[in-house]
Amino acid sequence: MDTHKKLREHISALADGELPESERELALAALSTPEGRAAWQAYQLAGDALRAAPGAELGDGFQSRLAARLALEPACAMTPEEPVSAIIAP
Repeated sequence: MDTHKKLREHISALADGELPESERELALAALSTPEGRAAWQAYQLAGDALRAAPGAELGDGFQSRLAARLALEPACAMTPEEPVSAIIAP
């Protein structure tokens, strides 16, 4: 497993309160890097979203505003011989 992935897993476990005491020093050190702080923020946002009250309603007009913005997006044209992988970034 690569080091960055392992550090992100440690930061995730720390955010969830599930990181063993013996591994906290490594996770806390990772938080001193820009990547570590970005991971911490991402995990905090994900946790906030997961803990949010269910049933939140979208505002009036959301569907029409979304449809209008999608209509402004450029169409993606493919020729029949192009594989789907030609337009999808890895």
